[in-house]
Amino acid sequence: MNADSFFNLGYAQFPDDPALSDWIRHVKPAALATRHDPALIRDWLRGQGTWFVGVNALPNDRRGVVGNSGPLQGMAIDFARGALKFGQGDLDRAQVSICYPGFPKRMQSESDAAFAFRLKRDAAHVDGLHPVGPQRQRRLEEFSGFLLGIPITDTSDGAAPLVVWEGSHKIMARMFVDQLSPVPRENWPELDLTQAYQTARKHVFETCTCKVLHAKPGEAYVLHRMALHGVAAWQPAAIAPPEGRAILYFRPEIDQQTWLDLP
Repeated sequence: MNADSFFNLGYAQFPDDPALSDWIRHVKPAALATRHDPALIRDWLRGQGTWFVGVNALPNDRRGVVGNSGPLQGMAIDFARGALKFGQGDLDRAQVSICYPGFPKRMQSESDAAFAFRLKRDAAHVDGLHPVGPQRQRRLEEFSGFLLGIPITDTSDGAAPLVVWEGSHKIMARMFVDQLSPVPRENWPELDLTQAYQTARKHVFETCTCKVLHAKPGEAYVLHRMALHGVAAWQPAAIAPPEGRAILYFRPEIDQQTWLDLP
């Protein structure tokens, strides 16, 4: 994968990879079993049963090992370790994101405006920038080095795919540098970035192309840490197995200053 293309578009896609396919073969049963865990269902089944969010639900260790799987391997993680300076850093526990026909349905706590945005703009967001408090102020609470997506079920491209706005990371990076550079790092999580973020997001919608990232098991994609991305609605003609559209997402955290300074 050409690193220049990644830093221009904000994402990279990787073809079928035997090393990754072997890892998936070992990990898939444990990943799909999470959707039957009562505690995880209580915490993560949302949207009237159409979305198992599954944050940190995969029981992997810092190398990506689940049971007898061996460490996570393949072109995508190698790319992250090289071009994105991840080195041999610790992996987080992966999100097990599973969508079902009908996604998205309105969530119980979701306002009219939030659900309309989910339908129109695929709930576009930048990882780590969370709505906080009754005013839903956008605050930067997590600092992931990248987003690595690994599909584990075979679906058509209309089954709630990940979408990304090409080049959006450049617009967001300018906003973050402007807002964060004058402020001590320890105070970054206290900043209300709502207005600056919404302005930058509007600019992205007006100037960037929305790209569907669809992949089969054995393939993968990596997103830039500041890329605006979301999940598109399930299309009526989409094809997926009974266990739904399942994707594992890794978002390992890095140092705050590194998060801001990396390309």
